[in-house]
Amino acid sequence: MDPRPWLPDLTGPPRRLVEALRLGGPATRAQLVEQTGLSRATVSGYVSDLVGRGLVSPSDAADAQPTGGRPAGLVRLTRRAGVVVGVDIGRTHVRVAVADLSHEVVGEHVGPLAVADLEAGAVLDTVATRVCAQVQEAGATLADVAGMVVGLPTPLVSGAATVAATVAQSNILPTWSGSAPALELRRRLDVPVIADNDANLGALAEVRWGAGRGSRFTVYLKMATGVGGALVLDGHLLRGVGGTAGEIGHVSLDPAGALCRCGNRGCLELTAGGGALLDAIRTAAPQYGDLPALVAGAVDGDQACRRLVADAGTSVGVVLGGLVNTLNPDRIVVGGELGAAGDLLLDPLRRALAQSAIPAAAERLDVVPGSLGARAQVLGALVVALREADRLTG
Repeated sequence: MDPRPWLPDLTGPPRRLVEALRLGGPATRAQLVEQTGLSRATVSGYVSDLVGRGLVSPSDAADAQPTGGRPAGLVRLTRRAGVVVGVDIGRTHVRVAVADLSHEVVGEHVGPLAVADLEAGAVLDTVATRVCAQVQEAGATLADVAGMVVGLPTPLVSGAATVAATVAQSNILPTWSGSAPALELRRRLDVPVIADNDANLGALAEVRWGAGRGSRFTVYLKMATGVGGALVLDGHLLRGVGGTAGEIGHVSLDPAGALCRCGNRGCLELTAGGGALLDAIRTAAPQYGDLPALVAGAVDGDQACRRLVADAGTSVGVVLGGLVNTLNPDRIVVGGELGAAGDLLLDPLRRALAQSAIPAAAERLDVVPGSLGARAQVLGALVVALREADRLTG
């Protein structure tokens, strides 16, 4: 399904040029020759034809990043070619972004929503309303939406894109077990939709536009209410056979420990997850009511907050040692609300990692904070919408 009426008319070289621009963003004619394998004369001729059809235009400005701007001497897809929508559904918020097919964000909004306390259908009704409003504010209509990607803080069953049944015991999305968010949003909006895990999307955004650029094999951690992870090799996610690759938060540190929401005992998330840290701080310093406040307290020098953050970093570092020994990545990127603690979290993590990983694997590894902050997941949703047209239109 693709609402753009002109797309079926494009075949052969014009279609290859449009998809190259969609995948890579604005490009020079010489870059299009390299990307498509077409001759320079063929590229020049069909670019002129696409300009005449209003689908492609020259670019004039200085940069092609998700924050805006267009490089001089390049050609780019116009708004007529369509827009894509990214949605990040968190435990307490919904963020919606709209980008054109030239990789420029043309609208973005984040607002509070008590996702964890609402039924899935009610949340998706609100998401649909916010998407409609944001698309309209960006000067487009739902008929212009070439694809939409939704990120959720939970594992999804591979292939079916349904929320895993184990989420029924979760304190993150307790009412979503067995739901199919992509299908439900497609019914509400009549646009192509796919859903993915939020850590996967954050990883793709950091590799494409953030702290993972230049890395061949990135391990991404999202440390927030829970501890999520994702693996990106040569720009592609490693999902595993069931779609749960990277779920580092449910590695057991203590087989006789407390019971985790996943059904196992002593999981990393029970020590390093934001929910566990907030439970621990309530006795020592009850004024820290949420994770951003706890992180701010650590940055401001509160010793109880600093100890909790450091202990979380140490626990994560121990678990990462085994992962690094097994996979041998070249970079670990730490994002999420807890990742905002910076070196207060990362220094203990690095020390524990150095002790638990073999030197040959650790010495070629960089551990860095994410650079995209709270926008990482929604920007990752845009990355998938821009580059995975087959998944959206199939």
